[in-house]
Amino acid sequence: MVSAAEQMAANTSWAALGKATDLRNRILFTLGLLIVYRLGTFIPVPGIDGAALREFMDGAAAGIGGILSMFTGGALGRMGIFALGIMPYISASIIVQLLASMVPALEQLKKEGEQGRKKINQYTRYGTVFLATLQSYGLAVSLEAGDLATDPGLFFRASTMITLVGGTMFLMWLGEQITARGVGNGISLIIFVGIIAEVPAALAQFFSQGRSGAISPAVIIGVMLMVVVTIGFVVFMERALRKIHIQYPRRQVGMKVYDGGSSHLPVKVNPSGVIPAIFASSLLLLPVTISTFSGNQTGPVMSTIMAYFGPGQPLYLAFFVTMIVFFAYFYTFNVSFKPDDVAENLKNQNGFVPGIRPGKRTAEYLEYVVNRILVLGSGYLALVCLLPEILRSQLAIPFYFGGTSVLIVVSVTMDTIQQVQSHLLAHQYEGLIEKSQLSGKGRRRKKKGPSRR
Repeated sequence: MVSAAEQMAANTSWAALGKATDLRNRILFTLGLLIVYRLGTFIPVPGIDGAALREFMDGAAAGIGGILSMFTGGALGRMGIFALGIMPYISASIIVQLLASMVPALEQLKKEGEQGRKKINQYTRYGTVFLATLQSYGLAVSLEAGDLATDPGLFFRASTMITLVGGTMFLMWLGEQITARGVGNGISLIIFVGIIAEVPAALAQFFSQGRSGAISPAVIIGVMLMVVVTIGFVVFMERALRKIHIQYPRRQVGMKVYDGGSSHLPVKVNPSGVIPAIFASSLLLLPVTISTFSGNQTGPVMSTIMAYFGPGQPLYLAFFVTMIVFFAYFYTFNVSFKPDDVAENLKNQNGFVPGIRPGKRTAEYLEYVVNRILVLGSGYLALVCLLPEILRSQLAIPFYFGGTSVLIVVSVTMDTIQQVQSHLLAHQYEGLIEKSQLSGKGRRRKKKGPSRR
């Protein structure tokens, strides 16, 4: 049965957006910061040979198109100040969350509420600076090796490192501001905008290849159908739920006895959302970046890594799938759905799963259910992310139809729309409360006359 809140959310009119001043300000604030991000992708790093870079990117566009453009929004191809994108922050988050599940001191911080969360976020920022410094140095050396610097040397490396690290830290700040004062998750929206910004150019290139005869019309139609089916499949799986029945016993408050009720605990088939795909993709980004810009001057170690872990290689695909499955389980049980915490909350609310004893037994049952749900959820993520990779490597399609990008676009769109609806619903509730208060004031009792003595 649909709840009253869900029914009200379904009946919420988008015309109410004009009346929700706070929500409108949040949306405008988010759009403003995203525009700032897009402008930053066109500001070049100092010391780059623009003509050599354009010539190089025209020749290497087919090779670095997919995952690099996804995370940087084209800034890497133009060597903008946001060329590293938000990837160092994502990598630092992975490391800190892994350490938080293994180091007792960090695990204790997670249990300290808001103060512990701030401390962990501070460690994540320090890790972001460290990783961005390493990656910017590797990228600067690769640019010099590829003859893309006008004046290679120590000054070029230092200026490149300072610019790229500063750009990454500024992007991290933008994402935090969007999350706190805007609508949606800031980091996800930055990646989302980067993907959407590259779609028109990629579509134009894809259809131009069709007009020139490089790609047959059947392949174009087949790819378009694959994208539509993939989007529908992602929407279906992201909305799929496993409802666990919860029962509440009778309770007595004073002299009144309230009947026990029942409800459902919704568990998503994919509780971790798009996070596993982003994490897995970010781990594969750096080797491809360094190899692309350094050209044939890579060392034997990097050449060996790219020979086995290059895009489309069997080990690359196997590592990609393994990381997606690992992060799906890890993020679910450590962040999005903790069976022990859920069982404790149910126990405190006098709720229980029929036939399961509250407390430890309920936590074990929830872990049993979620483990089996994640087999389907992680398999769905791996399929969506892996299938386009295989098709692109086998059919050599120049346009980037990555499953990760489709997954991010659909998931972030659904999450942002849901948050906007939540704000509209809250605004609608506030309006109903104000009306009830006004109507209550209008129905005051008439003053009685003076009582007779």
